[in-house]
Amino acid sequence: MGPHFLNRIFAPRSIAVIGATERTNALGSLVFANLVDAGFKGELYAVNPKHDKVHGRRCYPDVEAIGRPVELAVVATPARTVPNVLRHCGEHGVRGAVVLSAGFSESGRAGKRLEEEIMEISREYDLRLIGPNCLGVMRPGRGLNATFSKNKALPGNLALVSQSGAICTAILDWAESQEIGFSAVASMGDASDVDFGDVLDYLALDRETRSILLYVEGIHNARRFMSGLRAAARMKPVIVIKSGRHAEGSRAAMSHTGSLVGADDVFDAALERAGGVRAMTIQQLFSAARILSSGYRVEGNRLAIITNAGGPGVMATDRAVELDVNMARFSTETMDKLNKALPEQWSHGNPVDILGDADAERFENAMTACLEDSGVDASIVMLTPQAMTDPLAVAEVTSRIAKKVKKPVLGCWMGDIQVREGRDHLTRERLPHFTTPEASVEGFAYLAAHKRNQRLLLQVPSPLSDRGRTDVHGARLIIEGALSEGRKLLSTLESKAVLSAFRIPVTQTMRANTAGEALVAAGTVGYPVAMKIDSPDITHKSDVQGVRLNIASAESVRSAFQTMVEDAQRLKPGARINGVTLERMHQSTYGRELMVGVLRDPVFGPVISFGSGGTSVEVIKDRAVALPPLNEVIIEGMIARTKVAKLLKEFRNMPAVDEQALEQVLLRVSEMVCELPEIQEMDINPLIADDRGLAAVDARITVNFPPVMPDRYAHMAIHPYPAHLVNQWQLPDGTNLTIRPIRPEDAKIEQEFVRNLSAESRYNRFMQAVHELTPQMLVRFTQIDYDREMALIAVQERPDGSELQVAVARYTANPDQQSCEFALAVADEWQGRGVGSHLMNELMDVARTRGLRTMEGDVLAQNTNMMALMHRLGFSSRNSREDEGIKLVTKRL
Repeated sequence: MGPHFLNRIFAPRSIAVIGATERTNALGSLVFANLVDAGFKGELYAVNPKHDKVHGRRCYPDVEAIGRPVELAVVATPARTVPNVLRHCGEHGVRGAVVLSAGFSESGRAGKRLEEEIMEISREYDLRLIGPNCLGVMRPGRGLNATFSKNKALPGNLALVSQSGAICTAILDWAESQEIGFSAVASMGDASDVDFGDVLDYLALDRETRSILLYVEGIHNARRFMSGLRAAARMKPVIVIKSGRHAEGSRAAMSHTGSLVGADDVFDAALERAGGVRAMTIQQLFSAARILSSGYRVEGNRLAIITNAGGPGVMATDRAVELDVNMARFSTETMDKLNKALPEQWSHGNPVDILGDADAERFENAMTACLEDSGVDASIVMLTPQAMTDPLAVAEVTSRIAKKVKKPVLGCWMGDIQVREGRDHLTRERLPHFTTPEASVEGFAYLAAHKRNQRLLLQVPSPLSDRGRTDVHGARLIIEGALSEGRKLLSTLESKAVLSAFRIPVTQTMRANTAGEALVAAGTVGYPVAMKIDSPDITHKSDVQGVRLNIASAESVRSAFQTMVEDAQRLKPGARINGVTLERMHQSTYGRELMVGVLRDPVFGPVISFGSGGTSVEVIKDRAVALPPLNEVIIEGMIARTKVAKLLKEFRNMPAVDEQALEQVLLRVSEMVCELPEIQEMDINPLIADDRGLAAVDARITVNFPPVMPDRYAHMAIHPYPAHLVNQWQLPDGTNLTIRPIRPEDAKIEQEFVRNLSAESRYNRFMQAVHELTPQMLVRFTQIDYDREMALIAVQERPDGSELQVAVARYTANPDQQSCEFALAVADEWQGRGVGSHLMNELMDVARTRGLRTMEGDVLAQNTNMMALMHRLGFSSRNSREDEGIKLVTKRL
């Protein structure tokens, strides 16, 4: 794989500032002066036909006049001139640009046309650009400050990526006073070309970056954002702050689910699945960055607090409860240790109040006892300035103990002047510390959230758990029939039929257009019955008194039919009334009313909702959401986040519900949204659950024509594990192999595979001496997103049931989304048996279905076996310009 295309923007060897000037406070003047002041080590050129010199340096009329290669153009000219500027750059070999100019998408139709024009130029010349309407980019450690900001960012290991230039400058100003440094800063602006996904992908492998801060206002491309975020979060902590948390979507809700779930719910769900951590304020953003970039990792969320004052300990406990952080319960052994080491008046619980006269030794004894308890995952040491307490001595003890233990130790030195010396010591020792009880607990909560979300990141569910028993085709025919009639709302009968196709239990339902038909239907399903108005124009039946329950006689059926139709016509004039539906009352002594829903988020696509059901769902607002595909681990966490979760357990005379049956319903709903992109919204409400199982009593589904896409899962933000690519293959000698996409849990067999390759084979694959994969490489190779990359492995089942990996072929799509780079490795003892050829053909088939047109790769010229295979597969080859020992092989797909 060659260097990332963003190298030309974040690590350029030469820069031209187009629009450079000496006019006070002009963009071109500020950015050129910033580059000079930052000490940019490469070639720096001023470009402006109106000047001969800018800030004492020669100024060129255009890029062509420079006469030397330019890697990055920083454009600070009026919007109307930008298309011509970029075209001229593209014609003269410039391949990276930062467009500071405003006046594009934010300026109406004319600006939008200008933006479309610069994007056409970008694609024509492979000229990748950040902006327009952005602050620019910084790499403080490299002397690169291509912004018009007056902030001087310090070098460090945090990367900041922001859609807002104003927020960017505010964060930089705050960070400067806190002596927080940055590895990279990128203001995205309108993000017409390079977006969050691209920058995250670059920062994931950037050696100078240890953690990443994002300020997000909106997402343009959910799949690319999720792909980049997942790639980065696998390698290093990513902390996100998003504005507009309480903004409601403009879309009119057609269902209970639509009215319940806001964009912020969905963003949280997306962030959790991607392994990121959410912050709500800028101060929290840096608190999270400080704790996560410290290298601390935590196994659980059981917290111990040691304090020399009771009040702050109570405040910290209150915040812990609000954040679902568990206050650790000490073992009997720990309590004995604390009783021996502390005065009789200590708090005898958690928080551990060691009293106001505590010295460093008392702090040390309390910390040691708590951290040795297996029921404690981390501790916060809190100090308030008191007459008999030495803040520096306690800080020294705290940092010393923190170095000895593997569990996180956080500090909270409250106050200012009296504790400053101790706080400075903690800073020098790189021990994360805070100034308030609430902030210190929030810091630990970020550690726990990171651990939880990293677990979710590893979940790669298949779209279908048992596709052989699910009637996807039948469900699709029902939906296509409705769409062919011009209907987007399925009837109750159709909705339940779709659920039945996915083996979701439903109550038997019949439709009646007249009172006579209602009598026949009631007698067929059996009394008592539930009767509901049937109308494509009425969203919530109870709004028009359109639901009658426990109807036990024929006379009641006839009168209820007439009354319901008249009420619906009166309360909803003009609504089409088809009649009613009837179903036998679902008898459940211990039933709980639940709701499972689906909505189509405008950014992240299908979202699954679970929570309390019934007619008051909008009032109770008890729900949790998750992005599909789901599996057991994701469902478990989803249910646990709701209030109704406690009602699902056994209590008083109520037996626990069949949670396995509930889990199966959520899995099958996940299957539905994966396989049926036509589904826009769905309510199963109520879903009655008890100890004997569950049943969907009512259901409502809205559908629409899906766009034609080459990827069957293009409607989803997270690509499911492509189980349809798993297949069996037999070698000519009868040996059976399984060909399948790689999974995160394959890390062990992937490591073993590389370790057992000969030194020559490893060198041929990696083009350098590699004995085995580093943890970072292992993560990168096994935790893929199946969207822009694919890795197929060939495995043989061993006698003990374990798997032996014998080969791997992978590709990664290039940023142009038209071509991809491949790599292939076959175990030495399996070479020459057709495995590599078969894997490559399978890989090329996958690439074709994803719309990729070209596959290319680098092969060592001395690797004659690989070159022979490439020629047999139809690849052309040519010599590399950079290295005579490398052949570039290419094939049109």
